[in-house]
Amino acid sequence: MSQQQKLANKVAIVTGSSKGIGAAIAKELASQGASVVVNYSSSKVDADRVVGDIVNAGGKAIAVQANVAVQSDIARLFAATKETYGKLDILVNNAGIYSFAPLESVTSESITAMFSTNVSGLLFASKAALALFPAEGGSIVNIGSVVGELTPPTSVVYSGTKGAVNSITVSARFRTPSLRC
Repeated sequence: MSQQQKLANKVAIVTGSSKGIGAAIAKELASQGASVVVNYSSSKVDADRVVGDIVNAGGKAIAVQANVAVQSDIARLFAATKETYGKLDILVNNAGIYSFAPLESVTSESITAMFSTNVSGLLFASKAALALFPAEGGSIVNIGSVVGELTPPTSVVYSGTKGAVNSITVSARFRTPSLRC
């Protein structure tokens, strides 16, 4: 842990943080002093590895299984955070899924899966965070993608979800005074 812990006494949830960008974000927040909730949908082994890395570096972290596409799972994620840490200061909406296909190959299942995780999950997690943030507010970081603006021909659905993330972020920033996006 660094001497300068800008996030000491802060609590963060990072969705989809058992690997990749989410794991790196969780570790960085912990290195800055935050207690971190490492969220995973299916890979407990990977989530436990991230928690172990954080704890071994002197940080605080727990792993909580929750599929952000399922509202009852989101409720459980935030309840576990409140039970363990008593509050929430930072939400990083990182969880996301993707598959690439041209428009003529898109299925209703792929549309539903990507929008449920990438858009609905982000919205419902953000709503749950607002209820747990302190009176002075909190911070929400939504992980977008360049494909929300630059749309490759085989990413029609994924691009749509990331475009929605961009719009949601801008809208929330201007309409929720205690929220930092």
